[in-house]
Amino acid sequence: MPARILILGGTGEAAALAHRLAREQPDAIVVTSLAGRLSAPPDLPGIVRVGGFGGVEGLIDYLRDNHINRVIDATHPFAAAISAHAGLACAALEIPLERIARPMWRRHHGDRWHWARDTAMAARMASALGRRVFLTIGAQELAPFAARGGPFYLVRLIEAPESRLPFRHYALVLGRGPFALEEERTLLAAFEIDLVVSKASGGKATEAKIEAARALGIPVILVRRPTGIDLASPRP
Repeated sequence: MPARILILGGTGEAAALAHRLAREQPDAIVVTSLAGRLSAPPDLPGIVRVGGFGGVEGLIDYLRDNHINRVIDATHPFAAAISAHAGLACAALEIPLERIARPMWRRHHGDRWHWARDTAMAARMASALGRRVFLTIGAQELAPFAARGGPFYLVRLIEAPESRLPFRHYALVLGRGPFALEEERTLLAAFEIDLVVSKASGGKATEAKIEAARALGIPVILVRRPTGIDLASPRP
């Protein structure tokens, strides 16, 4: 029976894994699952499914119905819910679960880091620490910052929003990592940024903004990674 592998994806690491498995295990059936937040899913080998599973119970049904015998969680470090769902579903069906853990950035001399437990706390801190703030936290996390008004925000998103962002003073830039260090330095300098706000996602693709902030002496607010989600046990 060929391997039937489900990759919980949406990251560069997941895409690289899908390509590697296609080369190394050509007989395996590989499914990459994406949350569906982007209008144009990436071109990946194997099967690409888009959308949620419907919680733990839905994931159990999917794994069972599709005869999945290996699950690899390569989601974003902040995708705590699906990671928790995968743990419970795989335990219920006794399916091996592997986790690709993206390493956190290393702190270096010159880094001026401030830690926030969530985006609401980061928004409060940003309004006090910055006058021109670079937000690189994703489209789903902007509301706490917009609600506080105050600073000018430079917002980076992967795709253009359908409507105007809810900020009084802002500029929008679009881009998907990896970003080059000089590119990030130029961006921060051009907009006279004096504070960077980022999730503590780690990884090489977006590390250049941390390196640029260090080089320019700009403080950074980092939102801590979630520690996990408590969920009820699924059916056996």
